[in-house]
Amino acid sequence: MTLIGNLGKDPDVQFLEGNIAVAKFPLATTETYKDRNGKLVSQTEWHTVVLWRGLAELAQKYLHKGSLVYIEGRLHTRNWEDKEGNRRSVTEVVGDNLIMLDKKGDAPGQTPPDPMEGYPGDMAPPPADAGLQ
Repeated sequence: MTLIGNLGKDPDVQFLEGNIAVAKFPLATTETYKDRNGKLVSQTEWHTVVLWRGLAELAQKYLHKGSLVYIEGRLHTRNWEDKEGNRRSVTEVVGDNLIMLDKKGDAPGQTPPDPMEGYPGDMAPPPADAGLQ
């Protein structure tokens, strides 16, 4: 499953036993189409996204309400019984891949890591547009 959308709120990050990070946030995806009369109609769906370990820590550090992200993942349904004995279930998107789509400087506070960071000056990879005219 692939989703592109905006975070509805800042990621809620918790650390489980063994210091395993898990992040959860609502993601809004919007589909726009024309109806029979040619009028544009927008339809927004909300998804609960769950990220584990390194992706959760990345989300905690760089994502915020409104961030535009690309998520690849799979659906996972959890079932439980509530206090009144009613059977409940929720379907979540468990993310396997995350790409931040905000333009540099869009995010308040911290910006995504520079891909050149950590390379010695003469060992840095060529820019993505090198050699393209």
